[in-house]
Amino acid sequence: MLALIIFIILVALVFDFLNGFHDAANSIATIVSTRVLTPRRAVLWAAFFNFLAAFLFTGHKVAKTIGKGLVTANLITEYVILAALIGAIIWNLVTWYYGIPSSSSHALMGGLGGAAIARAGFGAILWSGWLYTTLFIVIAPLLGMLMGFILMTCMMWIFHNRPSSRINGMFRKMQLVSAAFYSLGHGLNDAQKTMGIITVLLLNAGIVKASSGNDFPIEWWVIILCYTSIGLGTMFGGWRIVKTMGQKVTKLKPAGGFCAETAGALTLLITAFSGIAVSTTHTITGAIMGVGATKRVSAVKWGLAGRIVIAWVVTIPATALVSAGVYWVVNLIAHS
Repeated sequence: MLALIIFIILVALVFDFLNGFHDAANSIATIVSTRVLTPRRAVLWAAFFNFLAAFLFTGHKVAKTIGKGLVTANLITEYVILAALIGAIIWNLVTWYYGIPSSSSHALMGGLGGAAIARAGFGAILWSGWLYTTLFIVIAPLLGMLMGFILMTCMMWIFHNRPSSRINGMFRKMQLVSAAFYSLGHGLNDAQKTMGIITVLLLNAGIVKASSGNDFPIEWWVIILCYTSIGLGTMFGGWRIVKTMGQKVTKLKPAGGFCAETAGALTLLITAFSGIAVSTTHTITGAIMGVGATKRVSAVKWGLAGRIVIAWVVTIPATALVSAGVYWVVNLIAHS
């Protein structure tokens, strides 16, 4: 049993790495497309602040939401977790290959739900926990879009009499701060999802014990491993998605990149401290669209945006189906 637990933890860390790899575009697309940093320096910058989030923020509400808020905890067996992770990994690899900025977070949640349903039916699902998740598929990008639009409008009003060359020079420096701010929010939000999966695995295996004061204790080594894995994944970067996010949705200048990153970071921090598991991909895409819309509505390539939104909607049911199939295979092998 211990060997199986260790193996699943390793698979979870592979997912966490791929989460960073797949979602590197979220942290660096704007700063690369505005040429503030080279791609290699950008991923190093983002990876550092992904990891630094482990030491700057102590709240783990998102981890608890993933571990206890979506599926009845005592029904989450080792095989359910393994199937959920494999399903999410498959989805991440497919969408990375085609350059689609889908949500690693929703892939994991869909995988967990699908594997749990395959084991125990729809009674395993905690529907109240999925309410905020499904609502924020819409709310998170809209909130990012609104904040991005408002910030960019304010910047245009404040600096409308300044030469564009001077404005771009100033915001090239400020974008380093906004990119770091966004990467902190990305690390805080996404690393916690893997932390939640590993913790529920350890709790159900009896390796970690809950107490009256802490019913979801997260071990320090789990925190370090998860933040390290997502940081390393970001460092390697998914360049196909960077191109889609940073160049194809809309054209950005340093001021626009600053506004998009700041809007995305604020949205992620608000939701993380509220314990709402949202997609960093959805959030930054919405913020980029909001910034682009301040120029003119046609500045945003809405056809591409529509295809991205379809991928968002499809992610949870698609990974649920894949993970349900994986659970059936894994369970069959385990009991043969």
